Amino acid sequence: MVTLYDVPADALIEEVAERLEDRIEQPEWMAFVKTGQTRELPPQQDNFWFIRAASLLRKVAMNGPVGVDRLSTEYGGRKRGSNRYVVSGKHSDTGSKNIIRTILQQLEEEGLIRTAKGEGRLITDEGRSFLDNAGADVFEALDRPELERYA
Repeated sequence: MVTLYDVPADALIEEVAERLEDRIEQPEWMAFVKTGQTRELPPQQDNFWFIRAASLLRKVAMNGPVGVDRLSTEYGGRKRGSNRYVVSGKHSDTGSKNIIRTILQQLEEEGLIRTAKGEGRLITDEGRSFLDNAGADVFEALDRPELERYA
């Protein structure tokens, strides 16, 4: 049986994002919100919300239990200095916790993840099955020339 670990992450995230478009809804305020302090503009992709949701679902499945703080650290970036005359080392900042929290709440309403009190979010059996089914479809669509010589 194919699992989410058997397929490339980018292909899995694209497939899961397509499947989530029917299940969750992008908020209206997303068109005006940056994804963190390190960004200058909001995301320009039309399906950003669903790609981020798919990525979060995958991260919860692989690293769970995981909380909003740790996820915001993973989606953060390099912080630029505010004073050009001061030389400072590299600093990083977190990503938008509101975006992450809202997506996790939507995924929880769909029954794909659940809250473990004091630990963070965990994947449910339905969520694991959802990811594994998407992984199986991605695996079938992969171009695998190394297997053709055995046919």
